[in-house]
Amino acid sequence: MLTPAESAALDAAFAAAAQGLPGYDPNPPVGCAVLRADATLVAVAAHHGAGTPHAEVAALRVAGAQARGGTAVVTLQPCAHTGRTGPCVDALLEAGVARVVYAVTDPSGHADGTDERLRAAGVEVRADADVERGLQLLGTWGFSHTNSRPHVTWKVAASLDGRVADAAGASTWITGDAARARVHALRARVGALLTGTGTVLADDPQLTARKADGSAHDHQPLRVAMGMRDIPRAAAVVSGPGQFLHLRTHDVAYALDQIWQRGIHSVMLECGPGLAGAALNAGLVDEVLWFTAGVLLGQGEPAALGQWPLASAQRWRLLSASAVGEDALSHWQIDATPMEKV
Repeated sequence: MLTPAESAALDAAFAAAAQGLPGYDPNPPVGCAVLRADATLVAVAAHHGAGTPHAEVAALRVAGAQARGGTAVVTLQPCAHTGRTGPCVDALLEAGVARVVYAVTDPSGHADGTDERLRAAGVEVRADADVERGLQLLGTWGFSHTNSRPHVTWKVAASLDGRVADAAGASTWITGDAARARVHALRARVGALLTGTGTVLADDPQLTARKADGSAHDHQPLRVAMGMRDIPRAAAVVSGPGQFLHLRTHDVAYALDQIWQRGIHSVMLECGPGLAGAALNAGLVDEVLWFTAGVLLGQGEPAALGQWPLASAQRWRLLSASAVGEDALSHWQIDATPMEKV
């Protein structure tokens, strides 16, 4: 059990972590609070992005000598590896803390050996103090390290009758300005955008993250096209800010693994019905952002190609629904509950 002071410190660490990373970052959000030996809160800090001090180091710097004999309360197990910065376990030992409390074990392996080193030095360790909240905070970073692949969000812009293009193949623009602006903001918060070569050749998309004035967001996701067909050098997806990658494969799992090997933990799928169906069939879609426009198209392209009998179809759980300009956005997450039990 945590003491009341430790529980309050953990709340403060979570609040700091939630504000720590602006937009997309390859590192996880982490917060740390330091209690003096008499349980007085003396420091709260968060990690602010790759290359900056980790939350533990930042909090210990604020606490100074007051950390000696006290408690460090962290949202994520302190790391034991050397990257752009040194191991947090070294900083904790040097600060002389007597106890370390962390919410959830680091799924990346970067903290392997941390608990053993702390305990060997006489530091008390309280592990996994709030796993559910810890994993929720880690979001796609935690998911990707737990599953060894990026988290996949399928973004769809469709008519009321589920068409992503009309009978002639036209899809520009099904949704309105507000929905498109939301998509650009979403792109600026993921590591990669994945599409198929068919979409590139048919629509010539830029797949960049742009602001309302047309300028580029600071973070540009990796643009990835998968498929065997050649992509012209003049294609819009090849140029522009950020990087482009062509993966000559039809295997969605392989494509995601190649993206994962580049240190990317979140992917937004923006593609045609063939690739969408392949990803769904492979069980590689984790959530859906479905933008619905108030228009009926009748014949046209469906969002995904496939056949899923009702009795065995994947069931999705609605997380939220809201208006976005003249359109609607529904957010769905995969639900393992069998259809017959719903």
